[in-house]
Amino acid sequence: MANNKRKCFTCHRENNTYTCEGCSKRFCATHIPEHQQRLNEELNHIIDHYNKFKQTINEQKQNPHDLSLVNQINQWEINSIEIIQQKAEECRELVIKSSQTFINNIEHEFNDLNKQIQQLQKENDFNEISLNDLRNQLVEITEEFNKPSNISIQQNSQTFISDISIISSKKPKFTKWKQYAITVAGGNGRGEELNQLKGLAGIFIDKNKNISIADYYNHRIVEWKYNAKQGQIIAGGNGQGNRMDQLNYPSNVIVDQQNHSIIIADVGNARVIQWMNQKQQILIDSILCWGLAMDKHGFLYCSDWLENAVKRWKMGEYNDERIVVAGGNGQGNQLNQLKNPTFLFVDENQSVYVSDYHNNRVMKWRKDAKAGTIVAGGNGHGRNLNQLSCPQGLIVDDFGRIYVADFYNHRVMRWSEGKEEGEIIVGGNGEGNQSNQLNLPRDLSFDDEGNLYVTDYFNHRIQKFEI
Repeated sequence: MANNKRKCFTCHRENNTYTCEGCSKRFCATHIPEHQQRLNEELNHIIDHYNKFKQTINEQKQNPHDLSLVNQINQWEINSIEIIQQKAEECRELVIKSSQTFINNIEHEFNDLNKQIQQLQKENDFNEISLNDLRNQLVEITEEFNKPSNISIQQNSQTFISDISIISSKKPKFTKWKQYAITVAGGNGRGEELNQLKGLAGIFIDKNKNISIADYYNHRIVEWKYNAKQGQIIAGGNGQGNRMDQLNYPSNVIVDQQNHSIIIADVGNARVIQWMNQKQQILIDSILCWGLAMDKHGFLYCSDWLENAVKRWKMGEYNDERIVVAGGNGQGNQLNQLKNPTFLFVDENQSVYVSDYHNNRVMKWRKDAKAGTIVAGGNGHGRNLNQLSCPQGLIVDDFGRIYVADFYNHRVMRWSEGKEEGEIIVGGNGEGNQSNQLNLPRDLSFDDEGNLYVTDYFNHRIQKFEI
């Protein structure tokens, strides 16, 4: 604070005063401490408000069911259950009443027959004709009793419960990308040099925008640093083979940045292998794993191409029995089946999204579900907006929108769950090597800024589409 003899804002006396840089007012030596005290009190009020708000946030984190929207959903659930229970009770009463009427009618006929039998026995006057008549009546009563019920359940397609859905007023952060991409890895022809790639497959992008690439036909994992002109080998690169230091057609890679390890789907060797500080460990053996994913709880997911299933392991417990979380019911196109699953995505709720390659669809399996739901494609092989052609890499954003590499259609599609068709976000301009074209896109990923990276398989490059 500057020293000068001017009038004090508080006592209005001329004296040596000090200017407050915050409010630009001047105070004498007597009143400047008072002003500072008021500032301290205001700061304490802000801190107190902050602490109360922080406490509110922590309470809601610990007990999210107190949220008003959740309470509304709970009330809807209660009301819907009451309606269902009421309808079920009405239907039960009708069934019981109808069944009782039917039994009463049979019993009435049966009693009539019994009277006839007793009458014949009493009079002791019967012959073959009367016995045959009794026998026929008994057969008719028995057949009527054994007939299928004349009532059935008919399900009405029009719901009698008001449906609800969640609508977010928050607009998605990422909606459109530039249609002309920048090549950020490869793009120097098909080859084995460090500035080249050969039929690349899965990729992983870290927070520093470094790209780890499964360089499929070079049997190696290469890392391209941000803005680098060439990559460096971080796994494999010792020729095709099954030694611990070799890879055989790696299809996918995950980088665990906490322990600086690399987990690789070594599909040609039917194993999942971990590289850490140039030391290798086989995590899972005898599995034709194409896709890899890891959730926030430390579970590792693998898509088993041959067994048409997605399997899950707890990290570090690979000797324990794996859990099938999708498929595993033979090869097929039913909702509980898969046909050569490839890439995976696992969301916050442990729902598994899987590219169902030869069924031309993306399936979503909720945690512990016995069957999946189709969330993209599923309308046969084709290039229409409601179709996919051998889907591969996929990502699901926070709004539930599914991004999928539409392999043979040379495009990346976005599908909103529940929609009948998707939209093209990049590519779709025919097969080619121009910057607005793709040639068999295989995997995709986003960086923290929302830029989209696509592995352009047959162009041996990675394309970056900027937001």
